[in-house]
Amino acid sequence: MNKQKRQEIFVRLRDANPNPTTELQFNNNFELLISVILSAQATDVSVNKATKQLYKVANTPEKIAALGVKGLKKYIRTIGLFNTKAENIIKTCKILVEAHNSEVPDTREALEALPGVGRKTANVVLNTAFRQIAMAVDTHIFRVSNRTGIAPGKNVVEVEKRLLRLIPEEFLLDAHHWLILHGRYTCLARKPRCGSCTIEDLCEFTKKTQD
Repeated sequence: MNKQKRQEIFVRLRDANPNPTTELQFNNNFELLISVILSAQATDVSVNKATKQLYKVANTPEKIAALGVKGLKKYIRTIGLFNTKAENIIKTCKILVEAHNSEVPDTREALEALPGVGRKTANVVLNTAFRQIAMAVDTHIFRVSNRTGIAPGKNVVEVEKRLLRLIPEEFLLDAHHWLILHGRYTCLARKPRCGSCTIEDLCEFTKKTQD
């Protein structure tokens, strides 16, 4: 895919959604961090349903830590891998209190040192909370990048690096959200909704199916 096509793709995605953001519901950086940890292998809908109740009673590192693993599980047991996530979140809250003055750190190194926080989670927090250029490649973004031809790659790290290199600079800050929403609602895994896609004529997948 050439530079002009990528430019036009993101112009259209921006025109359709000028201010994209995560669908996770949160009120501060700490809530965002916890929600993103919970969202691994889970839907945003299921996370929002659980955190709506959790954040009413505990929305600071101190308050969640005070719940303990058993107490936290009561609120997140409907979410996949809740046992492991509960343990990681309690550990993370204690580290935030002891090492970061109860604040969410704004560097990749510090974020990835927290239990339950991998590269993808760190990228989401850096981009959404701190408005840093970062590309969190999940299954949706991996699929869209490869299928459309925007930035094909064999693994998520390769796709991440190619996206950061190939997406025009003016779109980099919000590109993560545009791509994930496009994959979630239009460029579906099994049956992509090509007929209602705003970038159909620019997509390499569409071109291949027509040849």
